[in-house]
Amino acid sequence: GVVALMKLRDGPSACPSLWRCLPCPPAELRLDLVLSSGQTFRWWESSPGAWTGVLGERVWTLRQERDRLWYTVYGEEQDGRPTEASKPDGAETDQILRDYFQLDVGLPALYRAWGAADPLFHKVANDFPGVRVLRQDPVECLLSFICTSNNHISRITAMIERLCQAFGRRLCCLDTRPIHAFPSLSALAGADTEARLRALGFGYRAKFISGTARAVVEGLGAEGLRRLRAVPYAEARRELCALPGVGTKVADCVCLMALDKAEAVPVDTHVWRIARQRYGAALGGRSLTPRAHQEIGEGRAGHCCGTDGNGDGPLSASAHPLSTGDFFRGLWGPRAGWAQAVLFCADLRKGQELAGSRDQARRSQGRDSHGRCP
Repeated sequence: GVVALMKLRDGPSACPSLWRCLPCPPAELRLDLVLSSGQTFRWWESSPGAWTGVLGERVWTLRQERDRLWYTVYGEEQDGRPTEASKPDGAETDQILRDYFQLDVGLPALYRAWGAADPLFHKVANDFPGVRVLRQDPVECLLSFICTSNNHISRITAMIERLCQAFGRRLCCLDTRPIHAFPSLSALAGADTEARLRALGFGYRAKFISGTARAVVEGLGAEGLRRLRAVPYAEARRELCALPGVGTKVADCVCLMALDKAEAVPVDTHVWRIARQRYGAALGGRSLTPRAHQEIGEGRAGHCCGTDGNGDGPLSASAHPLSTGDFFRGLWGPRAGWAQAVLFCADLRKGQELAGSRDQARRSQGRDSHGRCP
């Protein structure tokens, strides 16, 4: 039969009763920077300044106006028809957004601390306020970041959209666009999942997605994965690295963006190169080794602060090499992963602008090409 459609909502002015708002100044959150910089792949700019996406198996449109974050939640379909549009249950939906954007973490004070510790951060940060780390569902985050290897944001976004359409429950249809939930683990653990994903263009990642879904179903389970939020960073990282297709970089992304490990600093060759270029001199030039980013740097407490262990000077070139993650934790402190997210976003934006000014046609394969964990 014909599927009834729901209309996309642009902003609170048209139908105020369907919208709610939270106090949230731009210094605390910039939707345009956070939702488009490769932390999450399920939001799109549905009209200028309005972002629509899926969060907690609901479909939302968000918009910022001055010091307020406005949002609306769409009703689900039942038997192919949309349910009555209803005002969201305020306390519950407010809390979902607060949790997702981690709004209890005050950002301006962190920016000041990172800028005081790091002149390079200070230089960049003014142009990129309001960049914070999302707190995502661990299953969605894990399986999404397996898709990021050797990939770029626009392609990752399209792949995840196909994954959701093929395996996820349909939530509603906005204008003419069907919106699906992220697939459950059980939906992805079937015997035919790998073949279906290959047919959808996932290549070698198909095996890792189906293998990891199966491994989690048979092992930790979704709840066990979520419980990694309560264990130390090193332990969570170790558990994740045991899964098919999960290396240290993907594990660090999941630790940072889904498992409450604010100290996790995802490092790929791009980040490592930047670390060498920008910070290498402070480390005596040779202290960041290409292989060091693979190590968490356990058992080197004396070197975790970027000092000689007595806390009174930079490491000499001959000192024990730091892992890149340890170096950044020493520089930026316990929320080092958040600080790096700001610099990553800045790099990404500058790369996109450069690519755009060079040649519009080449941009799709240019530096917009860096996913959060490419």
